[in-house]
Amino acid sequence: GWCAMKGMPQVGMFFESSEEAWLFWRAYGGRVGFDVRKRYNNVSKFDGKVTSCRFVCANEGHRKKGQREFIQKCFRAQTRTDCKARMSLTLDQESENLEITDVVLEHNHLLHLPQTRHLMASQRKISEFQAFEIEAADDSGIRPQAAYELATRQVGGPLNLGYTPRDHRNHLQSKRQRELAFGQAGSIL
Repeated sequence: GWCAMKGMPQVGMFFESSEEAWLFWRAYGGRVGFDVRKRYNNVSKFDGKVTSCRFVCANEGHRKKGQREFIQKCFRAQTRTDCKARMSLTLDQESENLEITDVVLEHNHLLHLPQTRHLMASQRKISEFQAFEIEAADDSGIRPQAAYELATRQVGGPLNLGYTPRDHRNHLQSKRQRELAFGQAGSIL
């Protein structure tokens, strides 16, 4: 069975799919105050089912060393602290559900405050309805900043909105790129 989204990850918990487990880990990270990432997802070559997966704190590991260091114009803050917080799952052959086999919940870094948790990348998402409203406002000639302010007022503030002004602008940029690509494809025909 699938556990309530309010719970803490524990060894022995079951999920029907890796997507369900990911949503649980993402919600847990949002409540506690850490950003999350998918570390790996192993899929069976025979039936395409996920056989094992691991979800981690976004601060897990170290930044790759490479060319960036030599040609970097602006230096970004080091965010990777080799945090060990994780949730590993393995496919239980009998029930065909994913079972949590390993959990580490301790972090080696500060956690986000409740007031800033909505800004974490894993917690930001523009829903289909929000995307429709953003595009409708844009098509009506409403400037992005005004449309964003209206959306925040409708839901009672930016904490409840689920995305930032930058996400709003990025969505419009993607929309325009899609329209441009569609227009170019149409002109070829």
